[in-house]
Amino acid sequence: MTIAIHVENLTRRFGDLVAVDHISFEIGQGEIFGLLGPNGAGKTTTLSMLATMLKPSEGNATVNGIDVEKDEDGVRRLIGIVFQYQSLDEELTAWENMDFHGRLYRLPTDVRNQRIGELLALVELADRKDDIVKTFSGGMRRRLEIARGLLHHPAVQFLDEPTLGLDPQTRNHLWQYIATLSKEKGITIILTTHYMEEADRLCNRVAIIDHGKIIALDTPSNLKDGIGGDVVTIKSTDTAAIVETLKEPWINRVDTHEGEVVISLRNAEQHLSTIVTLLVARQIPISSISIHKPTLEDVFLSFTGKSIREQEAGTADILRQQMKMMRRH
Repeated sequence: MTIAIHVENLTRRFGDLVAVDHISFEIGQGEIFGLLGPNGAGKTTTLSMLATMLKPSEGNATVNGIDVEKDEDGVRRLIGIVFQYQSLDEELTAWENMDFHGRLYRLPTDVRNQRIGELLALVELADRKDDIVKTFSGGMRRRLEIARGLLHHPAVQFLDEPTLGLDPQTRNHLWQYIATLSKEKGITIILTTHYMEEADRLCNRVAIIDHGKIIALDTPSNLKDGIGGDVVTIKSTDTAAIVETLKEPWINRVDTHEGEVVISLRNAEQHLSTIVTLLVARQIPISSISIHKPTLEDVFLSFTGKSIREQEAGTADILRQQMKMMRRH
């Protein structure tokens, strides 16, 4: 496998805050690789270092063999970037935004015009090419930003929360575009997201990142299989009593959060009646019981002891501090 991105002990500090903490991974050419974690976990900072927008405090990284610190211009010629905050000129048309970007990359006029037409058609904006961007919906703007990022035919595309704030239908459309780009164009894509379904559906492999560290890295299916077969979720006002009661050897793991007990086990249907019998015998109140196959949310919970929503709430202050630090550096 040809390596497109190599990261070794990559670290970024902002004063006393360690935003990215000695992470290492490799991404193969043509792979869709996901960085999955809550806001403030270090995903955007990692992308910013790989895109040469931030210098690492420690460690090193290469993009298609080019060192991100030693040859910034060489890396920038290879990559396309779509960050989570809009960077389009709202007073220009879709075509003019694309054309300006192409001129910055010194694309010849005929090549530039051909690619703009092709890419606007790819993201279904060809009929709006002469419309001012400020008249576009959020989904249309995201599609235009992705098209713009592809104009110079990047070998590697960075997508930072590309579907943030979009409605489910538009998100589904963008997922289809991203999968098509990887398959048909052979572009390596590194994607950050906190949407579990997005990572599960799109990515060949996923690195789960929390508090600046990679805590798990594998294919989505392997990560889900690793926590054990099925997941039983019990809602109760006395979760501590449930944890104390359920000590059976066929239970792989028990976690609690937000008034729920989450149990990982195999063959849940076979053991469900036993679970209910044990809890009823101790008169433990049960609001509801459900069974489902493991999701990446369950994987995150099993590694951190918290849901990704809880982690986002807990890192809000850290994220605000991190953004302040990034503006100073």
